[in-house]
Amino acid sequence: MTFKAKHFLWQEQDRVGIITLNRPERKNPLTFESYAELRDTFHALKRKADIRAIVIHGAGDNFCSGGDVHEIIGPLVAMEMPELLQFTRMTGELIAAMREAPQPILSAIDGVCAGAGAAIAMASDFRFGTSRSKVAFLFSKVGLAGCDMGACAMLPRLIGQGRAAELLFTGREMEAQEALDWGFYQKLISANDELLKVAVEFASNLAQGPTFAHSMTKKMLDQLWGVSINQALEAEAQAQAICMATEDFKRAYQAFAAKQKPVFQGN
Repeated sequence: MTFKAKHFLWQEQDRVGIITLNRPERKNPLTFESYAELRDTFHALKRKADIRAIVIHGAGDNFCSGGDVHEIIGPLVAMEMPELLQFTRMTGELIAAMREAPQPILSAIDGVCAGAGAAIAMASDFRFGTSRSKVAFLFSKVGLAGCDMGACAMLPRLIGQGRAAELLFTGREMEAQEALDWGFYQKLISANDELLKVAVEFASNLAQGPTFAHSMTKKMLDQLWGVSINQALEAEAQAQAICMATEDFKRAYQAFAAKQKPVFQGN
């Protein structure tokens, strides 16, 4: 299966899928069509076993400025409630599809990362930034609540309740070093021209790992947010037992016994 994206760029490299938000003249905003195509792409990735990790980045000097002011915000003002709810549910479906995709997702963030762009970064498993990147959940700036695309549920788990509340109430920018210190970023890359290279290298290393086990780790990270410790222990016991039945687990042991590096095949 090969993707042919219309509203962003899609590349495949070393079993890594690279999504490029490609409207650099407008700081890579989203449209109704690109929201839907991104959602459908992540749904399709559940069945694309040859892609084992995903990198999302923006063309030019910015990640994503959120929903396009003229192509999304303007039309929303004229919509009735049923249409508005259809739209907000669709944006939530994109986040759900990202979390349900078995592949680990890395957002490589330079420049502006705002609104829906910040939500996409938040929903990724990893985030690398540059020193000039700025993240803003700016929904309050346009008269909306901070509870958009899972932000009230997910952002506090990444950076803490008080910090998340400040960003969601005020809509202010989170500077790069602040985002790193707070745990939003895993890493800061000094130069933009190195960002994608470093991100793809990181994703490629993940893609060479035990991909079935990686998908189980991602599933457990999601499923165990709201359960008791006893429920978590049982769920993790079941998940790990399933992983122990894979060929990759056997390969790892055999390689260890032979003092070699394991070559994982994802089964």
